[in-house]
Amino acid sequence: MSALPALEERLRALMLASLAGDAAAYRKLLAELSVRLRGYFQRRLRADLSGHVEDLVQETLLAIHARRMTYDANLAFTAWFYAIARYKLVDLLRRSRRAVQVPVDDLAELLADEADATGEAVDRRDLELMLETLPEHTRTLVRKVKIEERPIAEVAEAAQMSESAVKVAVHRGVRALMARFGGRQ
Repeated sequence: MSALPALEERLRALMLASLAGDAAAYRKLLAELSVRLRGYFQRRLRADLSGHVEDLVQETLLAIHARRMTYDANLAFTAWFYAIARYKLVDLLRRSRRAVQVPVDDLAELLADEADATGEAVDRRDLELMLETLPEHTRTLVRKVKIEERPIAEVAEAAQMSESAVKVAVHRGVRALMARFGGRQ
């Protein structure tokens, strides 16, 4: 048995236990993820950005905490986890405002198996199809705030709207999607 399926099963079991309210499992999960995140970011950051590793670890753990209820137990946990880490890395690289090449992530780190890669592509396509049901303006706001995780202030300025109006539009858009397609609370 290879290490990846064992790691996937252990992390997935800890995540599911934590979602069920097991605080000890959640602490253990965050501790294991912290170690993995440090290695992940250290291998991918240039020397001039290596001082950001701990910040990225903390930002990623906060994002995981904030989005933990979005984890679908039918999908690989490592793919979900490393996708969040990758987004945080890309955000840092964008903020550094330099032309950089991000190495292609190790397949083993991103995906538990080939089926997950296909599933992730299907999920992205499904998400895009769902978003297409929203009016264009609302769809743009939801995409920028919820998917691209841009700050409300930035989105409001670009859309020439107040921050409150953006929040309301995004909330209504998400509620419309939940009503149309069902969703977990």
